[in-house]
Amino acid sequence: MNARDDALLAEGHRRALALRRQRVTALNATLADWFGGQTDLTLGIGCGHGHYLTAYAEHHPAEACLGVDLVTRRIDKALAKRDKRHLSHLHFVKADAWECLEALPETIALRRIFVLFPDPWPKKRHEKNRLLQHSLLQALANRAHPGATLHFRTDHVELSEWGLEQLETHPCWQVQASSPWPFEAGS
Repeated sequence: MNARDDALLAEGHRRALALRRQRVTALNATLADWFGGQTDLTLGIGCGHGHYLTAYAEHHPAEACLGVDLVTRRIDKALAKRDKRHLSHLHFVKADAWECLEALPETIALRRIFVLFPDPWPKKRHEKNRLLQHSLLQALANRAHPGATLHFRTDHVELSEWGLEQLETHPCWQVQASSPWPFEAGS
C-alpha cells in the first residue's frame, strides 16, 4: 500500500465515522421523542417482523418497548403489526444494535432484553460476526438496571451452546436455565 492508498483509506474511514455520528445523533433525537420521561425500556435486538415483541407489548401495556433490526422490510412489517393493535408504547427502528445503545438517552436504562433467533453465523471463521459477543454483552450491562434480564433464544444448536458460553463467562450476566420464559403468546 502506498501513501495515496493510505490517505484514501483514512478519508473513507473519516467519512464512515461522520455518517455513523449523524445516524446516532438522529436516532438519539427519535428515541428521546418516543421515550421522553421513561426510565425503563424493554429492548428486542434483531426483532424481525415484530411478532414476539408486539405480542409481548400487548400483554405488558405499562412497559416501554423498542424493537431494533437491520432490515427495512422487517421493520415495516413490525410497524404494521404495532399500528394495527394501536400500541403507543411500542416502537420499532431500523438501526444497528450498537448505534441504538449509544443513542439511547442517558435517563433510560434497560430492564429486559430479548435476543431472539439471531443469525447463527455457523462457520467457525464467522464467529466474530455473532451478536452475543462479550463486547455487546458489556455494552448492554452498562445500560441495564441492576437485576435486568437478558433472554436469548435460538433454534441453532451450535449457536445456543456458543451463546450460553458467552453468557456464562461474562461477569455481568448470570445464566438461569431453569427460569421460566417471561412471556409466551397465548399465556
